[in-house]
Amino acid sequence: MDLQHWLGRATHAIQEWADGHGPYQPHPSLQVDEDRLAAAFEEFTGRLKDNYPFFHPRYAGQMLKPPHPAAVVGYLTAMLINPNNHALDGGPATARMEREAVARLAGMFGYDTHLGHLTTSGTIANLEALFVARELHPGQGVAYSADAHYTHGRMCHVLGVQGHPVPTDDRGRLDLDALEDVLRTGRVGTVVLTAGTTGLGVVDPVHQALALKERHGVRLHVDAAYGGFFTLLAGADGPEGIDPEPWRAIARCDSVVVDPHKHGLQPYGCGAVLFRDPEVGRFYLHDSPYTYFTSADLHLGEISLECSRAGASAAALWLTFQLLPPTPDGLGRVLAAGRRAALRWADLIAASDVLELYQRPELDIVTCFPAVEPATLSAVDAASARVLADGMASADPVFLSTLRAGRESFAARHPKITADADGARVLRSVLMKPESETHLAWLHARVEEFARTR
Repeated sequence: MDLQHWLGRATHAIQEWADGHGPYQPHPSLQVDEDRLAAAFEEFTGRLKDNYPFFHPRYAGQMLKPPHPAAVVGYLTAMLINPNNHALDGGPATARMEREAVARLAGMFGYDTHLGHLTTSGTIANLEALFVARELHPGQGVAYSADAHYTHGRMCHVLGVQGHPVPTDDRGRLDLDALEDVLRTGRVGTVVLTAGTTGLGVVDPVHQALALKERHGVRLHVDAAYGGFFTLLAGADGPEGIDPEPWRAIARCDSVVVDPHKHGLQPYGCGAVLFRDPEVGRFYLHDSPYTYFTSADLHLGEISLECSRAGASAAALWLTFQLLPPTPDGLGRVLAAGRRAALRWADLIAASDVLELYQRPELDIVTCFPAVEPATLSAVDAASARVLADGMASADPVFLSTLRAGRESFAARHPKITADADGARVLRSVLMKPESETHLAWLHARVEEFARTR
């Protein structure tokens, strides 16, 4: 896709639209000296070079990658108009695009009915889901996995509700027996299930938690901010296929959050929150004396805690979905490449004499650590830190990240490692870019090379 060509068409299309409204004279206060702009722009672009190469498969550290060119074109084109998707009079076209894109997300999760909208982040999306949960279960708390994203504990504090971290099993999944012990106290009204933890990419047993929903009358919220688009691989043929049961069970949960700015190929920030029951919109009810007057239809600001939101985000997602829809044959093919890469790398690590697999990946996050002697947590920690630093400092660098695993978590997976510390860092890689599949041999060889260096 020729990005420069389409950006040129974007500016032409918007200028043509603007010309249809008649001429006007820009105010002189907005005029800037071209030489000053050139100098500022040179400094600006120079500063931007102080970044890691998120676009390149040599970068596998965090959940970062560039947006799809279609998303860039959609975002920048709409940004030239700068619509605000709070009210229909702020962005009538992009508000319709948002509804259409959100409906496709709801269909991806199997929701027959829904109420939802885009947000600026998964954090805000989860805040909205827990806000509604609090209103439906006043005075009751929220239970979530001890390995869930820290946002849940933080948002419980913001909302003034009690958070209840629940232990995990030896794979990092929420322990349902421990959860039921908490539910028997009657102090919990909502359970958060994570479909793809940000540390290891672990999927909680959503399908098995449905029985607890019926037995204890709790609300089930699924945090699929990171992993949500992997539902497109549920039950797929080939090595990239994943267990369909947890993903198909999301359709019976009360709410779900997903971040298109992760696997949905969108620029930051683009999250989304979806509720299965549209009637929860009553908890957002408010009035404004100067908005919501152009249409009797529901305005997006009437079902959102946020006010101003960039219509450009909706435009980018809508345009991307026209080309790569949230289907197995659309975005699913992109995720499948990263998933295959993760599984292949896990096999290479398992066969390595200098690396050990920390845990086999469920999605596209790979974790490992250098084989060390003596086999102690402190030695593992030091070796992982050294590989991370050496890889980044190399003339032919590789960019990873680390995950700190506690003593008990490490012992559950690697009991032969002597626990001489309270935990250890392991190497962590996120293979979000489909190009990782063709770059994997190089990536593995480089990490092995750094692991061999003492």
